[in-house]
This record gives sequence, structure tokens and C-alpha cells, in this order.
Amino acid sequence: MITPFTLIDKSILVTGASSGLGKQIALSLDVMGAQVIISGRNTERLQETFSLLKGSNKVCLQADLSDEKQIEEMAAKVCSLDGVVHSAGITSHMPARFIGSKQINEVFIINFLAPVLLTRQLISKRKINKGASLVFLSSIATKHPYFGGGIYISSKTAIEGYAKTLALELASERIRVNVISPAVIQTPMLDKTADTISDEAVEKLRAVHPLGFGMPDDVANTVAFLISDASKWMTGENIRLGGM
Repeated sequence: MITPFTLIDKSILVTGASSGLGKQIALSLDVMGAQVIISGRNTERLQETFSLLKGSNKVCLQADLSDEKQIEEMAAKVCSLDGVVHSAGITSHMPARFIGSKQINEVFIINFLAPVLLTRQLISKRKINKGASLVFLSSIATKHPYFGGGIYISSKTAIEGYAKTLALELASERIRVNVISPAVIQTPMLDKTADTISDEAVEKLRAVHPLGFGMPDDVANTVAFLISDASKWMTGENIRLGGM
């Protein structure tokens, strides 16, 4: 039975699909019937994700989104899209007194500049269909800051502001733009974070999550809702996950 929640025949680009949330999002959308186009900069891990996709129209586009030329080349290769999920991102833990331009650039290029420039290319090349849905991943940390999170939180706050503005600019085309802000998710990114803080700090963090840490599919299922026509009256919204 066809429902508003179906993703059948929708072409969806997922960035950062080589690991973590991006990988799970790509796999979940694939199972739900979408034609998934995946992107990532790690060729080996991206191919691993690609091999797990079941859809017959799956596409793999290796690209380093910190390189503006590669962004433009990838945008030229994709088909007309019914959705884009900007899930490529990196984290950072650095007290303010140690922050320099190098650290700012490393985080902002991936977390802010890349999705903004990719969106620009897709719009200018008319690759986004009317009625499409764009999803950006932020973090609940923009509302619950943590020690050493200055660069990361700033980059996510910036993408939230951009997405809300973009929603207004694309509304006339019925193109929706929304943000998902998860609390802590069990991904390799969390494992890297745990390497830099104490076990006690991790447990304190877990304690403030009413339902515990989330899993990648918790985010992927929310993405699927925003991509589907079931959310066709939602734009400019920021969905917070995790109960904090």
C-alpha cells in the first residue's frame, strides 16, 4: 500500500555516507525504496556502504567536500534529486584558549562551507526537483553547550541559521528545508570523543539522556520522515532528538 511515508522512486543524495550517521541514513533510505546516491571522501569505506545497498539504481560518487572543485564536479554528475541529506561532518573538542584559525577552518569547511557550497551548486545546476526535501544535521549541543565545544557548536549553529534562511528562499519552489539536532548517538564519532574525555564524563553525559544514547537508525528514521511527503507541510524546522 502506498502511503505518504513511502520513499519509492525518490532520488536522494546522502553525503558523508562512508561511516556513522551518513552510512546508516543511506542504508535505511535504501531499504525504504529510495534511489540512493552516496558520497564520501574515503573510497574504501564508501565502497563498503555501496556494497550493502540493495536498490538497483544506487550510485556512488567519491568526493572530498573540502575541495570546492570536487563539489562542483559531483553536483554536475548527480541526477535530478528529490532530496539531499547533508550528513558529512566532523567534531571538535578544544578549549577556547587553544583555538586558532587552523582549527576553525578544519571544522567550518566540512560542517558549514561544504553543505552551503554543495547546495548552491545543486540549485544553480537545477538538480533539485520542485517538492524536494533538504535535510541538514546539526546537534543538540547548540542548545546544551559543553566545555571545549566552541568550534563545533559554532559551526552547527551557523548551519541552523543558514537552513532556516534557505527554507524561506526555496519555499516558492515547494522545496522544504529542515534540520535534525540529535543528542549523543552511538557512532565512531562518539568513540573518538570518548578517547579524549574520561569514562566518568561519558557516564555523566549518558545520565542526562532520559532514553540513553541514541542509535544511528533513530536519526535515519527521522530523516526518512522529512524526506517523505508525510512532512510536506514542514519547512524551516529543527527537530531535536534525545529528550534533552
